[in-house]
Amino acid sequence: MKVTDHIENANGTLFSFEILPPLKGKSIQSIYEGIDPLMEFKPKFVNVTYHREEFIYKERENGLLEKIAIRKRPGTVGICAAIMNKYDVDAIPHLICGGFSKEETENALIDLQFLGIDNVLALRGDSIKTESSFRPHKEGHEFAVDLIHQISEMNNGNYTMDDVQLEPTNFCIGTAGYPEKHFEAMNLETDLLNVKRKVDAGASYIVTQMFFDNSKFFRFVDACRNAGITVPIIPGVKPLKTLTHISFLPKFFHIDYPIELSTELLKCKDNKDVEQVGIEWGIQQSKELMAQGVPCIHYYTMSNSTSVQKIAREVF
Repeated sequence: MKVTDHIENANGTLFSFEILPPLKGKSIQSIYEGIDPLMEFKPKFVNVTYHREEFIYKERENGLLEKIAIRKRPGTVGICAAIMNKYDVDAIPHLICGGFSKEETENALIDLQFLGIDNVLALRGDSIKTESSFRPHKEGHEFAVDLIHQISEMNNGNYTMDDVQLEPTNFCIGTAGYPEKHFEAMNLETDLLNVKRKVDAGASYIVTQMFFDNSKFFRFVDACRNAGITVPIIPGVKPLKTLTHISFLPKFFHIDYPIELSTELLKCKDNKDVEQVGIEWGIQQSKELMAQGVPCIHYYTMSNSTSVQKIAREVF
């Protein structure tokens, strides 16, 4: 079922979460161990992230360096199929621009349709570690709006292969929103224009980047509505778990902590302290969001469900 159908048929705020594919060498059981504790809250869908190939340079006998692609995590498509088969819940794969040609993207979407997966989250994706900034595939998409346009065209029966007649796809397309602005956007206003373009291109709902200040999410929703964006907007919530998170999350995701939260974090002496603060803040955040009638709360678990489970037990 499509995400928008789940929301339309809901009797209150839905629960959903995101997982990471396991590191190469781990079995599918490691995925199930992260999902099992959260099934009691009846999630309507589970997101599965996609991670680009990274590259290493290996010196050859002649002294030249050979660029070798490596993949640290198994494919998202197969993981989504396994989740849907085991749990009878909709799995939503992330599709990204980086590293893919338009033809490769089309082939992945055809595979997804064949498997009965009718939701996708379309993202530009991050740059790889060896790049100072994002570089698109030479035959791919530079921006998420272009990827969304391709998926929308396939929904209309338009494929890159002109000589082949294929049935139209029927994907519900999600896109990302940034309550505190995408770090590459000039300002909040231009960032909002980018969100509007993605919705106009065919995105049916928005999932936000993590945030810790609900007032910023509510302002973002108001700004979207004033700009004529009417699709559902799903807040993304991330429970803090480790001392590393205190500095890493603001740096990597370009977000701020509210003063009340940062005051508590400064008192933390170890990971256990941070985790407890993260759970308490997550409960507070979730209750306030739910009181405002958000369609769904989407939790970023990083495949560690302990904190999310404790939050959900107090909220759902």
